[in-house]
Amino acid sequence: MAIPLGTENKRQVVLVVVLFAFIIVYGGVQVYKMFFAPSAPIRPVATPVSTSRSVATSSGSSAEGPEAQKLSNAGIDPALHIEKLQQSENVRYAGTGRNIFSADSVPVAIEKPLKSARMTGPQPSVNVPPQPPRPPSIDLKYFGYSQGPDKSLQAFFTHGEDIFMAKSGEIVNHRYRVGNINPNNVQITDLAYNNTQTIPLTAF
Repeated sequence: MAIPLGTENKRQVVLVVVLFAFIIVYGGVQVYKMFFAPSAPIRPVATPVSTSRSVATSSGSSAEGPEAQKLSNAGIDPALHIEKLQQSENVRYAGTGRNIFSADSVPVAIEKPLKSARMTGPQPSVNVPPQPPRPPSIDLKYFGYSQGPDKSLQAFFTHGEDIFMAKSGEIVNHRYRVGNINPNNVQITDLAYNNTQTIPLTAF
């Protein structure tokens, strides 16, 4: 008893049959092209034509003047002539100076130098590394002071157009620390260079 096939199975069978038929036809065409189709004609490779001959013929026809003589090696004698070599060996040096090819020749007198080329004086000293640069001078001007009830002194400074009043231990302009304050001078430490200088009292 035959089993009825569904519509989906029929479609699959049809697709498989069509696919196999296409593969067989395509494969047959490729095999036929490979073995039976005429091969493409091979183009001959163009060889470069020498232009020297054409240039020579054209220049020979147009150039005017006598032609150069063509030499041949028909009259060349390849034999070795010993007597001619002996004649060249018997030539002796007849100059008046020193023969540089003879060990018995008189040596040339060399003049003595007037001064030795070697340095006889004191030897140059070893290069010493340069010293570090000196710190800049403190540009504060001490122009006066005041005394408090506890007899502590406060100094007055100018820095450009700015005026500062500071006690001992305070920082002026975020850079200079005030040390001992005296009526005639003040000790200032430059914190950027760790340099301490004494600034005298000057007029404002």
